[in-house]
Amino acid sequence: MDAPVRWSPEAREDLRDIAAYIARDSATYARAVVTEILNAAEMTGQFPQIGRIVPETNNPCIRERFVYSYGVICQLNDDHSILIIAIIHGKRLLKNVNDRFA
Repeated sequence: MDAPVRWSPEAREDLRDIAAYIARDSATYARAVVTEILNAAEMTGQFPQIGRIVPETNNPCIRERFVYSYGVICQLNDDHSILIIAIIHGKRLLKNVNDRFA
């Protein structure tokens, strides 16, 4: 059974911002990137341990998968649910989103 995947408001905003930024150059590419990010997030529900432990946190409950140049960061919760907490560009500093980790 798949673990339920929820999105934090901040992660939803990240995704909207990414789509808007990419769409300035290509609406088609923006849709493709958003679709791949959504697919990666949903796959996390099927395979909660997928992705690497975020080295900056060294917490096995904070995982990251890369989609193109974006990191999809999720938190594995004690109730077996998954919370998508951030979508960040690979060159963006993780410390800017550290306050999102529970």
